[in-house]
Amino acid sequence: MNAAAAPAPALATRALPTPSLPLATLLAHTADAVQAVRAGQSLTAALARCPAAARPGTQALSFHALRWLGAAQVLRTQLAPKAPPPAVDALLLTALALLWPAAPVRYAEHTLVDQAVAAANARAKVSASFVNAVLRRFLRERDALVAAALRDPLARFNHPVWWLERVKADWPAQWQAVLAANNQQAPMTLRVNARRSSAGAYVDRLAANGIASRQVGPQAVQLAQPCAVDRLPGFAEGDVSVQDAAAQLAAPLLIGAGLKPRARVLDACAAPGGKTAHLLELADADVLALDSDPERLTRVHDTLARLGLSAHTLAADAGEPATWWDGRPFDAVLLDAPCSAAGVVRRHPDVRWLRRPTDIDSLAAQQARLLDALWPLLAPGGRLLYCTCSVFKAEGAHQIDAFLQREPTACRAASPPSPGHLLPLPDNEADAPAAASPSADGFFYALLTKT
Repeated sequence: MNAAAAPAPALATRALPTPSLPLATLLAHTADAVQAVRAGQSLTAALARCPAAARPGTQALSFHALRWLGAAQVLRTQLAPKAPPPAVDALLLTALALLWPAAPVRYAEHTLVDQAVAAANARAKVSASFVNAVLRRFLRERDALVAAALRDPLARFNHPVWWLERVKADWPAQWQAVLAANNQQAPMTLRVNARRSSAGAYVDRLAANGIASRQVGPQAVQLAQPCAVDRLPGFAEGDVSVQDAAAQLAAPLLIGAGLKPRARVLDACAAPGGKTAHLLELADADVLALDSDPERLTRVHDTLARLGLSAHTLAADAGEPATWWDGRPFDAVLLDAPCSAAGVVRRHPDVRWLRRPTDIDSLAAQQARLLDALWPLLAPGGRLLYCTCSVFKAEGAHQIDAFLQREPTACRAASPPSPGHLLPLPDNEADAPAAASPSADGFFYALLTKT
């Protein structure tokens, strides 16, 4: 995946535990994060600036605030039509998101209001009485305010209107379910290292350590509740990695019935390295892991080192082969293309607020550029797997249809069949319902062969 790096899993949708720091402190840090996202910065970067002791609680509250930010924005406009300064506005939006009645995780209302006012006193003292008045008015008039807010699609679906219109156009039967799924917590799924164990054996190993789980794929194990990786038996030794079940389809699809010994494989946009590692766990291949970002490429090195695997790595633009290709054709190419990340909004609740409508066309053009640049590097009879973690058809089905129109040597592979679009729903009614486990991320896969 080549969207922003995923933060740690959000807390489950139940009452939050008692914070180790005062709630007012966590609200202030969360407001900083919300303010940063509204200014165009990723949540990952915002959380990195948060003090370590406050980061877990701030992350949980930030995920919640961003999932219900649309409703909070509509409410704030009703309660205070003139926007307050950004720092105060972010605090108000955070509190209103936590007070929104449809949201599954809530503090006691009056505790939350009191702590938000305390945060305002520390953050912008002159605004504390304003914050207090707005939040207490919301509590007094909540039913009427919520009913009015729900007439606005921004509050009803908590996605920018352009986003929900695109999902509706692409998936007219499932669009509301997809948007609703985006506001749920994503499951924590593990990939068991096939060189060391099986998914069934690891489920038993987890149970012996008091961790409930179930097998959801050939090497995929889904936890009943997310947990820190240092609690996972054998994680440090490379026995298991964190990877969603939908992302675990990439390596088996590309390998298919098998690759010849020491087949040359290109992972064209490799960071952070999960799919590179999975390829190497399943096949003895000569893999070149390429990424345009040298800093992100270090994550590939770290991942492979933990798993005891090796690949050639190179920082280069996959779309400019003249700068890095040695002229030897590849037997297989994995193109996990940069995309909108519209299929992993559960894990990246900031994405919907950071993207702009024009981004989709820009990303689609970049994806087409990469397809056109990499296809000539593939040997006759070779396979290219194109994938994106997006539910938008412009980045999936439409992209591949256009490529097949302009490239006469490309055709869809008959075996294994490409899953096509996968939606982040338990009952996936897209191209291949059985291809992803329940609650897997939204993805698109197309496996092509070269004649």
